[in-house]
Amino acid sequence: MVSTEHPAKTPDTAPNGASAPPAPRRRGRPRSFDRSTALEKALMAFWAQGYEATSVSDLTREMGIGAPSLYAAFGDKRALFDEVVVEYDKKYGSFGATALAEEPTARAAVERVLKEAAVVYTEPGHPRGCLYVHAATNCTSPDVEASLRDRRNADIAGFERRFAAAVAAGELPAGTDTSALARFTGAMIQGMSQQARDGASREELEALVEIALTNWPRG
Repeated sequence: MVSTEHPAKTPDTAPNGASAPPAPRRRGRPRSFDRSTALEKALMAFWAQGYEATSVSDLTREMGIGAPSLYAAFGDKRALFDEVVVEYDKKYGSFGATALAEEPTARAAVERVLKEAAVVYTEPGHPRGCLYVHAATNCTSPDVEASLRDRRNADIAGFERRFAAAVAAGELPAGTDTSALARFTGAMIQGMSQQARDGASREELEALVEIALTNWPRG
């Protein structure tokens, strides 16, 4: 609540006639900030520079907050990164799982995943490529590296399950090596991420997708 009472006036002079010392200044309230905005800025920093190369100083500068506020709101750098990964998956990285769930065939799902990767990895407004791939570059933190590797491997496992179901349904030939096909799809996505980091355009990546699909197993 805000007080409606007028503050008491400080006399201009002390009882002995000397000028009274100035009243002590009240300490201001800590600066508030929008947590979701700060998290998005941290996401951009990690995405652009990778986990290892992004320092706490980089984060506080990009987020516009002090280190005490960062630690109070998000914990340490690793805890903040874990939250960033979840946010990235929700806002930028979920197109693969969505395509696998929505498309009627495995081939249509892979085509959609790769074409959407070409868009996401090159669109303006955020760093290029995939956070899961780039953040692990030159990473010397084994737990962070393992966490990102687990996420990439989980994506490949998701493709393999979808391909196995396609074999069972007769959509793919019975002899299809679903593990190799899943690895091939993962390699395309990860390679497209690096190509985007190196400056490849959306159109150039989409041309790669067309070539990749010519290797799709035919019944």
